[in-house]
Amino acid sequence: MDPLDILLNKEQIVPYYQPIISADKQMVVGYEVFSRMITKDGPLSLGAFFNDDTIPEEYRDEIDDHVQTLALEQFLDYPDLYLVLNMNVHSLLQDNGERFMDKLFTYQNKGLSIKRVVLEIKEKDYTSNYTDLKHLITYIQSTGVNIAIGEVGISSSNLERLANLNPNIVKVNVGFLEGDTFPELYRDVLYSLSLLTRKLGSTLMFEGIDKYTKLNFAWRNGARYYQGFYLGSPKPTFVDANFCKETIKKEFHRFIEHERIKIEAQLLLTEKLSTALKNTLKSINIDHNFDEVVLTIAKALSSFTFRVYICDHDGFQLSSNAQKSTEGSSWELVKDTRQKNWSWRPYFIENIVRMDFEKRGILSDLYTDIEKDEMIRTYSYPLEDGSYLFIDIPYSYLFEQNGLL
Repeated sequence: MDPLDILLNKEQIVPYYQPIISADKQMVVGYEVFSRMITKDGPLSLGAFFNDDTIPEEYRDEIDDHVQTLALEQFLDYPDLYLVLNMNVHSLLQDNGERFMDKLFTYQNKGLSIKRVVLEIKEKDYTSNYTDLKHLITYIQSTGVNIAIGEVGISSSNLERLANLNPNIVKVNVGFLEGDTFPELYRDVLYSLSLLTRKLGSTLMFEGIDKYTKLNFAWRNGARYYQGFYLGSPKPTFVDANFCKETIKKEFHRFIEHERIKIEAQLLLTEKLSTALKNTLKSINIDHNFDEVVLTIAKALSSFTFRVYICDHDGFQLSSNAQKSTEGSSWELVKDTRQKNWSWRPYFIENIVRMDFEKRGILSDLYTDIEKDEMIRTYSYPLEDGSYLFIDIPYSYLFEQNGLL
């Protein structure tokens, strides 16, 4: 639609509200505002209008202001809900947010709690205005208004800059993900993001949830708030706060049961490896040649593993790698792996300390093996002489077992 048609028919433009669901309460805690134009063919989204940089900013700001005013008027009757407003960073910076804040203060005098207002800024919009935006965000937050950084996803490599902005809410968009499996790189970025938001005291919100698997993905990655067509599409009116409570509770039950199966499978594998290893160690003299030790263990546990090695307390490899041959029918020693150091790996030191303290083996999380370029797990076990045994479990074994992937 021509931008002038939109401007000349402003009375046909109204706010639509998409519900935001809380994981802890399983109920609607707020709404994000979207602009829709009522036409003879039905409501028309104005997303393309707002995202078109060829349209003068003052045109977009005029429609934005119109929709925000209608939304703020309606929210005067809903003081306990959050209202998420998307803002153009460039427009905000032109007057240091004065026009926008003056509007909020006007509605605060009418009874609106501006502590329930969330100003959303897209991650891509602050790359060239970072310093100025940081000062503006600090001022806006000092008034009680919340700040959300939106569309934070796999491109979010500069977590330090995000941390310095210290938003109240970090929004992750999973709408672009296809299929029922998710890239491991994306999982790793989200894990880092989840840790960061926890340290900052920010709330993690997932948007773009359009199917069951994405809701599960959000739940497993520590999101407190959920939003997307799977839970509720934008509508001109508000929905009942508990409209999906029973559905969410059922979904959570399924998620929890699935996680229990996975944890039980990991504990069972740990027990199997521990039993098999203890039986094997009874016939081995650990003071003997380390290469012979790993070969003996590898052959005894051949159905579980493709690689076995021993390290000392500092992570230096005492043995060669006992490694299964390409055809998988025999074992060989890779001698140039001796004296390699693995202390730089995440969780290595933590696992060594845990094994010393707990006196038992530990099964790792899934991770990608550098050499095989596939997902594996490692079982670590403390030996009596102060060294540590590492048993790498291949993807093929994990795939065949229920709950290990």
